[in-house]
Amino acid sequence: MSQVIALGPGARMLTTREAALRLGVSLRTVQLWVEASILPAARTPGGHRRIPYNAVEALAMSMGLADAEPPSALRAVPTVEPVETPAPQAGAAEAQRAPMKLLLVSRDAAWLQGCQSALEVFGSSVEVQVADTGYVALLMVGRDAPDLLVTTLALPGMDGLDMLRTLERCEVLPRMEVIALLPATEMPAALSHSLPAGVQVLYQPVSPEALAIRAGRCLLQRQAATQGAHHE
Repeated sequence: MSQVIALGPGARMLTTREAALRLGVSLRTVQLWVEASILPAARTPGGHRRIPYNAVEALAMSMGLADAEPPSALRAVPTVEPVETPAPQAGAAEAQRAPMKLLLVSRDAAWLQGCQSALEVFGSSVEVQVADTGYVALLMVGRDAPDLLVTTLALPGMDGLDMLRTLERCEVLPRMEVIALLPATEMPAALSHSLPAGVQVLYQPVSPEALAIRAGRCLLQRQAATQGAHHE
């Protein structure tokens, strides 16, 4: 996808760090989006990746950042790249209070709505987000990786398998528990073998109530783990 380009002094191109600063995400997230072709990128003759400013602004608009003023570092072409400051790590007590983040990915709007209703039993302990394409799911994972990702494979545009492989290449999968919903009638064994390592499998149809039970198990495991860390 990348090509060698000549960058003149007037070219409006951003480094990956500058793009991350503008979009309010990590450098790794920008790299993930480039891998998934969400952001176009080219390489300079010296081998450095550059991202068109207009593409970054278009993505910022889709993320609701159009009205936000770009950081001062992006108002002119900087001579020194900004240095990322690592976020402070939350303590065990804070992690225990934080809700479990769950991302559901499916093109079946009725199923997504049913799952959201079934998960209401957990109240504020579970924060549910939904996506209807692999592209949207990658954007959401890039901004804030969920604790649990549940996805079907049959998605418009980028399918669920391509999305999971992109997350695997960008080393995001180990930070999440991932469940893939496979169709029971379309060679499930072959499909399951093509999934990245560590991805769990459930065979469809999966009712919203069954999904809520599985999410409840993950919530209990997460709470037990944080309580154990708190007592150490």
